[in-house]
Amino acid sequence: MSGARDNVFPTRMNLTVTKSRLKGAQTGHSLLKRKSEALTSRFRIIVRKIEDAKLKMGKVMQNASFSLAEVAYITGDISYQVRESAKSATFKVSAKQENVSGVMLPAFEPQVQVAGSQFELTGLGRGGQQIQKARAVYIKAVETLVELASLQTAFVILDEVIKLTNRRVNAIEFVIIPRIENTVSYINSELDELEREEFYRLKKIQGKKKERAAKAQKELDEKQKLAIEDGMIHQNTGTNNNDEDSGVRNILSEQNDTDIIF
Repeated sequence: MSGARDNVFPTRMNLTVTKSRLKGAQTGHSLLKRKSEALTSRFRIIVRKIEDAKLKMGKVMQNASFSLAEVAYITGDISYQVRESAKSATFKVSAKQENVSGVMLPAFEPQVQVAGSQFELTGLGRGGQQIQKARAVYIKAVETLVELASLQTAFVILDEVIKLTNRRVNAIEFVIIPRIENTVSYINSELDELEREEFYRLKKIQGKKKERAAKAQKELDEKQKLAIEDGMIHQNTGTNNNDEDSGVRNILSEQNDTDIIF
């Protein structure tokens, strides 16, 4: 792609338009580059949070399993009591969106109903403390799970967006900008060639005019010279004629005839 360029007619107008396109491509490249850097920074933060959340999730689920085992050991099977006591959801998840450099990332937030719990009477006979402890541990486990789900969703979305942004940055940097720069260089070279041709043409025209002027001046000088020579010849001819006229003898005036008497 080093020699690729757009097929445009080399004019000043196209040069201005192409330069504006080059400036726009450079500005877009700069903005996309900064966007990619911002998304990458947020991506790394999310990766660290996911790692911490997974470690936390393992510990929380371990504690929750032990709590459930304690409840089952002390009170037996209480699943039917939980199903009968559950009238409405006490743990809800709300979703919102977070804007990160133009990318909308979903974020999930847990909402736990603490006051007026439906399971206050569960385990009233025995094991009530273990049941409440197990409930609190599982609430914490579900909160950790919601947090992990939110981070994992943002991780997947950011991964795709970063790949797409990097492809666009590379395309602009290695394809579009070199192509436009080659087009600008081509137009400049063609305009320079046209200017050189115009200068050579004007120089040839000026040379032809000088040659014609010199030739006309030469012909004029020759005509003037011939006219002067013709004038001198005529003058010499008139002088010779005057000399010849002055040397002619008048025979009648010179003869002295004798008188004749009849």
